[in-house]
Amino acid sequence: MAKRGWIAFAVLAVACIGAVFGAGEYLSSPAPRAVGEAPPALYATPVSIAYPGGRAAGWIARGAGSGAVLLLHGVRADRRQMQERALFLNRLGYSVLLIDLAAHGESPGKRITFGAREADGVRAALAYLRRNLRGERIGVIGASLGGAALLLSKPVVDAVVLEAVYPTIEEAVANRLRMRGGAPAALLAPLLLHQLPLRTGVSLAALRPVDAIAQLASPVLVIGGADDQHTGAGETRRLFAAARGPKQLWIVDGAAHVDFHAFARDDYERNVSVFLDRHLRHSRAGGNP
Repeated sequence: MAKRGWIAFAVLAVACIGAVFGAGEYLSSPAPRAVGEAPPALYATPVSIAYPGGRAAGWIARGAGSGAVLLLHGVRADRRQMQERALFLNRLGYSVLLIDLAAHGESPGKRITFGAREADGVRAALAYLRRNLRGERIGVIGASLGGAALLLSKPVVDAVVLEAVYPTIEEAVANRLRMRGGAPAALLAPLLLHQLPLRTGVSLAALRPVDAIAQLASPVLVIGGADDQHTGAGETRRLFAAARGPKQLWIVDGAAHVDFHAFARDDYERNVSVFLDRHLRHSRAGGNP
């Protein structure tokens, strides 16, 4: 290769490596923002749930005593992403609790940790529901990061809905690089993955929802998009296969990595309401563990 060609190659390589390190900084940097008030139709009350090392900001709307659902948003979003689900579930009589995960919205945090430390806020929110809604069964709906945080929290709940949850952080990173730069870009995944423990203090081994779901004792509905490139349908099926059961799988035709409730509202509300009704409608003597 001529000298000029080597120089061009070196410049390109440096640019690619710089872009990967910049992406690492962006992906783990906090996403704080003011959330404002809940939708008037939800009749929700603001809550601030403290736990060691953090605080989860959120809204709670009481239902008719027929169960409660915790709603967990995706990465770089906040509780507002789940407000349409909250309205639909509250109309069915469920109490709903929407929180901002750590380092998102109005919940403090130094880094996004892809579910690891966000799991602390999930545990605190579940404890809050158990204290304040004694005797009611509890379900959780987690979208993308929210679903990963739920699984990594090792919850004891009565029903779980997972939407577009990555099986391993390695696959999540490789998929996103491949989407932006084609197959060669995925070869840079080790550079990005090497940064994550350094930036977040969380090991890659701790970011494996596919292992955590194998320990989940709750009934689970796993949802994925047929055209999702962030979390492919094959990865969703592998997550489903690892679940112990009872379990259900719904691959949404034509859906990418999108809000499944907004994309297929009627089917979503029908499938999710049937699933939750089956597992939450009747109070269990003595309350949740």
